[in-house]
This record gives sequence, C-alpha cells and structure tokens, in this order.
Amino acid sequence: MKKLHKKFLCTLLSVSMLAALTACGGKDDSASTADSKATTTNTEANANTDANTATNTEADAPAENKAPASKDGSVAVFYYTYGDTYISSVRTALDSALDKAGISYQDYDSNNSQTTQSEQVTTAIAQGATVLVVNLVDTGSDDAAKNIISQANGVPVIFFNRSVSEEAVTSSDKCVFVGTDYEMAGHMQGEMIGNYLLENYDTLDLNGDGTISYVMFKGQEGNAEADARTKYGQEDADAILTGAGKSALSFYDSANSNKYLVDQAGAWSSAAATEYMQTIMSQYNEANNNMVELVIANNDEMAIGAVTALQNAGYNKDGATVIPVFGVDATDAAKDAISAGSMIGTIKQDAEGMANTIANITANFMDGKEAFDGVDSANVVGTWRVNIPYATYTGE
Repeated sequence: MKKLHKKFLCTLLSVSMLAALTACGGKDDSASTADSKATTTNTEANANTDANTATNTEADAPAENKAPASKDGSVAVFYYTYGDTYISSVRTALDSALDKAGISYQDYDSNNSQTTQSEQVTTAIAQGATVLVVNLVDTGSDDAAKNIISQANGVPVIFFNRSVSEEAVTSSDKCVFVGTDYEMAGHMQGEMIGNYLLENYDTLDLNGDGTISYVMFKGQEGNAEADARTKYGQEDADAILTGAGKSALSFYDSANSNKYLVDQAGAWSSAAATEYMQTIMSQYNEANNNMVELVIANNDEMAIGAVTALQNAGYNKDGATVIPVFGVDATDAAKDAISAGSMIGTIKQDAEGMANTIANITANFMDGKEAFDGVDSANVVGTWRVNIPYATYTGE
C-alpha cells in the first residue's frame, strides 16, 4: 500500500512539472500580450501601466523550468513603438536572432513616449539587465540618449535606427549606434523619383501646365532621418528634372512655406497620411485643374496611407489614373502595393540586416569582445557606429 502511495505521488509530481513546463514554453501571438520565447518569457511593459511594474516572469519561474541560455545575463530591448510597421519587422528579426544566439531578452514598448522609455530603462537596470538595446523615442536633442547612457553607468548600450549623435555615443566606451546613412535614403529616393518623372512626364502632368505638383509627408519634426529624406527626396528629383530642361517640382500648396506636412503625433502613420490626402483632394483635384500629381512619403506607412485615400477617390487601381507614390522601408505592404501598381517605388531599409548586426554586437558585449568583432568592416564608421546599406526597390 505504501509503495502504491509513493508511486501515485511520483506520478502526480511528474504531471505537475510537465504542466509547469508547458505553461512556460507557450507562445501568445496576440498583439495585446507579451511574446513567450524559447529562451525567455517576456512580459512586456504596457504603455498604460507604470513602467516600474514591468517584470520578466522568467525571473520568478523555478530554475528547472527556465529554457537554457548560452549567454550569461539578459538583454533589455526598448522599441519606440510597436505600432511602427518597419520597427515591428526589426523586432521580429531581432527576437529571432537573439533566440538563435541563446540570449535571454525582454522587449519593451515605449509607446512613443520618452518618459515611459526612460522609466523602463530604470526598471530594466534595477532588474539586472546586462545590455541595453535602445530604439530612442526623442531624437530632437541628445538629452534623452545621454540620460540613458548615464543611467546605464557602464552597462553597454546599443542605440539603433533612430539617430543618436557621435558626441552622445562616444561619451561612453560601451556605447555604439546601429543605423543607416540616413541622407542616402533621401538621395536614392530623389534619384528614383526624378528618373521616373522624366520617363512618364506627359502622362503625369495631368493639367498640362509643364510642372509636376507634389505633396511631401514628413514623419516627425526634429528627426534626422525625416529631415534628410524631406530635403533630398525633393532636391535630387529637381536636379534631374531641371538638368533635362523640365521645371522643378511645385508644392501643391503655395501658402505652405515648409513644403511638407508633418504627422503631428510623430508616429509616421498611415492614418495621418490618409487624413491629409483626403483633405487635400477636397480642394486640389482634377475638377479644379490642380490635382496633386506626385506623392513623396518619408516611410512606407505614410505612402500606404496616401494610396488608401487615392483609391477611395478612384485613383491608383486597375484601369484608373495612377498618381505616383514613393516611400521608404520596403515593408511587405509596400511591396504588395508596388506589385499591384498602386505604388511606384520605395527604398529598402534592411530590417533583418539591422537585427543581425545588433545581435552580433550584443553577443560581443556579453562575451567581452570588441563591439564590432564579426561585423562587416565595410559598414563600420569609426569606432562608434555601423551603417546598414539601403537599396532601391521597384519590384523589378
């Protein structure tokens, strides 16, 4: 009888442990919940909850239930917002790269709030994060970046995607930046636009006035990427046009001295571009002989938003007049739109390449190696940054 009792207890204990392991290893794909990873259980900080309450449930799990990690320590990854389509693609790729490297990590959604992000950084450091990977919210000055570096107090920091100055990064010997030569995106987009306009000029000049009327959607004021894309996307297209004896581009609204429209929320969102474009077409249209004839957007989300408004008005669909729309990022949605003919082109920003580089540098910091060990030297700038190359994408 005693043997039977012991056997029953052993069986019950085995079932309980199996259930606990299953609970720790599951994955919830809902956008409103944290991702569970094979190497970590990530409970992500909710934007509406005090960041100081954000916890990693893995830390509370019994040691025997944790998935093994090949690196000592854990990484805290802060995204300026999960709502940005390109950033979402970086997150997916980076999660995968860190998983493959056996690195424990926790993702945080800063929900486009620098205050939230700074509080999340404080929490992560208090919980023992050994590397901080930061997609900075506030890029208008160096204050936010320097504050995070100061908080880190020697913990390595990898800033990525959203520009941080050399002065800020080099203020610590354990800080680097992974991004792009952001001016190049503007130059490449401007060249693509200029060449396309020359090849299709007569078709695109809807009112036959010899000038192409355009709108520029800028994602955010004070953002280096947005500034460069706004400047060179238009200027380089103008250089090609005027060099061929054509008129420079004309911003559709002569009263707008900035010659761009900003997403006031700083979210570079499709919704903002859709709303703007619908408002524009209520006054600037073919019936009034002043229709906008070109859309330049600083990211694909805003480009897709403009396409939505144009299609609602009967443009950019099968058999209809196409107003050329150009973006940046080469998101899946943009590629699909280009394939369908509702968008003309975009500049590829390599999410996977950025993620793999970040994972490489993270592993280097954790192993005590040089930060850029194993990184393509052609992309390394000095001792402080890596630039991930852009590429033109027109679906060809």
